[in-house]
Amino acid sequence: VQLQASGGGLVQTGASLRLSCAASGRTFAQYSMGWFRQAPGKEREFVAATTWSGATTYVVDSVKGRFTISRDNVKERLYLQMNNLKPEDTAVYYCAADSMPYRTYGSSQEEYAYWGQGTLVTVSS
Repeated sequence: VQLQASGGGLVQTGASLRLSCAASGRTFAQYSMGWFRQAPGKEREFVAATTWSGATTYVVDSVKGRFTISRDNVKERLYLQMNNLKPEDTAVYYCAADSMPYRTYGSSQEEYAYWGQGTLVTVSS
């Protein structure tokens, strides 16, 4: 399974970005997907996830109301729409795929078997 994240960049506070994650190598529509991020000097943390169908999504409180996770199972892509970005959102963002099909998403990194290479988001104040 290959995951390719893209869409990061350098933006100012309050700006928007949409991250994209292209998947290949297995049936994308069968697996829950998640976004994680790792800020400089910090551990990687869970940000958002969606079930295999996309019917249920979850974002952590720190980004609720600003970030939206979605997926297109036809295009085999995962998205993270990030609005009203803040300096504390600065991090490398990783997309990840669940190790088991048709499982409800989780927030633990151990539940995700496949990871993209990460895309850097830098928010300047």
